[in-house]
Amino acid sequence: MYATALIVHVLAATVWTGGHLVLALGILPGALRERSPAAIEAFEGRFEKIGIPALLLQVASGLYLATRLAPAPGSWLAFETPVTRAIALKLAFLLATVLLAAHARLRIIPRLSAETLPALAWHIVAVTGLAMAFVVVGVGYRVGLLS
Repeated sequence: MYATALIVHVLAATVWTGGHLVLALGILPGALRERSPAAIEAFEGRFEKIGIPALLLQVASGLYLATRLAPAPGSWLAFETPVTRAIALKLAFLLATVLLAAHARLRIIPRLSAETLPALAWHIVAVTGLAMAFVVVGVGYRVGLLS
């Protein structure tokens, strides 16, 4: 089961991170140049159908993997071992991602226009950076960078 969960986790991370890189590097620059959120809205409408399930799979598989690697959830924020450092960092990244997404969904997207597009752009860049940070920490744990 561990191997299956790890594969699901990595594949879901690929979808989540790859989608945000496409958005941040491929779509966002044109939208900002044209001062039009239409391309972002079109992408988001399509990406959410696979991006949100991928994120949910990442969270579920990540929690399973965390319980296998550090069975006491109370130790997850301890920063005492490489695995607890990875878990703590990933939980912090998840919290930041959720807060940014909630802020965008509740405050920016309902009023999305050419004027509010730069605020959404900041959120897109931040969530993309967090997505890459998730990957770096996961790989870093596996190759010993968190020792």
